[in-house]
Amino acid sequence: ESPEPKDVKPYLDEFLMDKYVIDVPYLLRALLVRGIILRKRPEESAHAYKKIWWDEGSPLVVLSERMQKKVQPLVNVPVALSMRYGSMTIEKGLQELHDKGVTEVLLFPLYPQYAMASTLTILVKAEEIRKKKFPQMTFTDVPAFYNKPDYIKNLADSIQKHLVGFDYDHLLFSYHGIPERHIRKTDVTKSHCKIDGSCCSTPSPAHDFCYRHQCYETTRQVVKLLGLPADKYSLTFQSRLAGDKWLEPYTDVEIDKMPAKGIKNLAVVTPAFVSDCLETLEEIA
Repeated sequence: ESPEPKDVKPYLDEFLMDKYVIDVPYLLRALLVRGIILRKRPEESAHAYKKIWWDEGSPLVVLSERMQKKVQPLVNVPVALSMRYGSMTIEKGLQELHDKGVTEVLLFPLYPQYAMASTLTILVKAEEIRKKKFPQMTFTDVPAFYNKPDYIKNLADSIQKHLVGFDYDHLLFSYHGIPERHIRKTDVTKSHCKIDGSCCSTPSPAHDFCYRHQCYETTRQVVKLLGLPADKYSLTFQSRLAGDKWLEPYTDVEIDKMPAKGIKNLAVVTPAFVSDCLETLEEIA
């Protein structure tokens, strides 16, 4: 609603109390979130949001609405936009479609790479609302599109366009981080994911739901299209929280090492985000 602590706090509460985001027992999660994090984080986050806020509102919302308007003429069915947290709820989006007589819904999580803290929580929440409010509706879920040719080509084209005229030394692919345990939890084989590097390159059904593999595969396909040598790019994970071990290498740590390697002009791309947001405009930029 606004970059003020009074609006940021309930958003953070809803987000961090999601059991697919902080996946610990409810009482421990409540103690951590409401007893510790929400004491200071709303003011800190509000300060960060104010630095990137546009006159039209939240950049994420504004850009998402622009995308919705561009998609609508390309299809002959109603297109609704929702957010997992905040006031633009999934329920409002489904209600909008219901009011237009829609009974078959194509549910499209806008996350290229699958993760329980993003894709899964959307699918679970949408199904929960459907059962309670719109039982006549049916869903078809669009799977992660991390390796789809159109996504890869558009990402590569965008990178190439922005690199024109920039004499860069290195291209960094920075993906949003997640706790390592999330990788193991979404392993459908319950035995493949070792998070040691080899498991991501060894074919397995686990890859359909493995965030780490999908990040590396997106990067592999993009650099192949761009024709980049191995020493010209790297992959990292950003936005970690303190405590549990998150996916490595960490973006901030690796950037600190780059001057010693002779890297002065760094280009950064964030393929896990289809629209600019706090993590790209404030944390990275």
